[in-house]
Amino acid sequence: MRNNFVFLFLLVASVAAAQVNPKLQAKIEQEAKAIEPKLIEWRRHFHQNPELSNRETKTGAYIAAHLKSLGIEVQYPVAKTGVVGLLRGAKPGPVIALRADMDALPVVERNSLPFASKEKVLFNGQETGVMHACGHDAHMSILMAVAEILAKNKNELKGTVKFLFQPAEEGVAPSEGTAGAELMIKEGVLENPKVDVVFGLHVQSLLPSGQLAYRPGGLMAAVDAFDIKIIGHGAHGATPWDSVDPIVISGQVVEGLQTIVSRQSELTKGAVVITVGSLHAGIRRNIIPETATLEGTIRTFDVGMQNLVHEKIKHTVTKIAEASGATAEVKVMTGYPATYNDPTLTRQMVSSLERAAGKQNVAEIAAVTMAEDFSFFQQKVPGLFFFLGAYPAELNLTTPPVHHTADFMIDEKSFVTGVKALLALTTDYMYLKK
Repeated sequence: MRNNFVFLFLLVASVAAAQVNPKLQAKIEQEAKAIEPKLIEWRRHFHQNPELSNRETKTGAYIAAHLKSLGIEVQYPVAKTGVVGLLRGAKPGPVIALRADMDALPVVERNSLPFASKEKVLFNGQETGVMHACGHDAHMSILMAVAEILAKNKNELKGTVKFLFQPAEEGVAPSEGTAGAELMIKEGVLENPKVDVVFGLHVQSLLPSGQLAYRPGGLMAAVDAFDIKIIGHGAHGATPWDSVDPIVISGQVVEGLQTIVSRQSELTKGAVVITVGSLHAGIRRNIIPETATLEGTIRTFDVGMQNLVHEKIKHTVTKIAEASGATAEVKVMTGYPATYNDPTLTRQMVSSLERAAGKQNVAEIAAVTMAEDFSFFQQKVPGLFFFLGAYPAELNLTTPPVHHTADFMIDEKSFVTGVKALLALTTDYMYLKK
């Protein structure tokens, strides 16, 4: 997730959700408050025992055991380490999917929390720490609490709820193949029974604690990746005229890629980001190497622009290399599609979010260039994905708790708002759906 998360709060009109069963609404709201101690205990357990993408074996077993204890039908493992729970309400109605991601990141935690992670693993051939540096520990705990409360009230539910605990949201190496939400869909989690709608949330460490933020349409960017290899000709560092220097050409490539954004993309259609995050060449200061490699990420919101950027990257890199007498190998890999909130569904459910957090704590925001594989679910069924503010203001942090960093930290007091939001969306949709 990117560092400079900018929120643009807008005043929006919302459609009042039908509260056919106000007693149920009041009951589950009280139960959401009462479950907070267990919720925090679960979160701290997950935080102290993080597991990387597609390695969430202990995490999955822990969740599966909890769901089974509630009398929920459980499938485990799904998509390698994921869990699916099925809760059938006493009355007929829609099938609603709720999703939480499970994986942690290869980050060494840097704080004094008593439940900080001490886990160490080998990742890409190097020893590293493992940390829930994006809030997935909170997501799982929130959904476990929602499952417990809904299971207690299943006689009042109109329809069925599927709990999707999804591994590998942070992605896996290409050699591992399909993973995460995409693999869960291929394995049929949206069928039998067929899902009508999907809801999900993500904690946001730079949004004030307890606030909810949403956006109809494109909320988060599509993410793609590229690998570039510049093949030149090596030489002694003292005689660069004998070389075709791939390092110099790499510098030209980095600049050339930025002109795709600034001069070749119609930015009024949507944002475009091209970032080179890795550049490797050479082994010694007085040797001009034969090759250089670059790796980077692409963020777009418009499918047409996405395809155009892919082609322009290949063309720009190839021609820059040719102009210097080198050759280039360019590979562009498609990643997650844009996270797209169904506009009708989103506006229909705004009042549910407002009831959960208070109208003054719910706002529409601008799109962000982070990405989420929740988008694969939204390609199959209407979905709503929203942010839960969790900035720990009381801690007086000197370093912003940015996602995917060693300093990441979130406010546990915000979690109950997340529970209330998913409960409100679920029960309201059951009565709104005809």
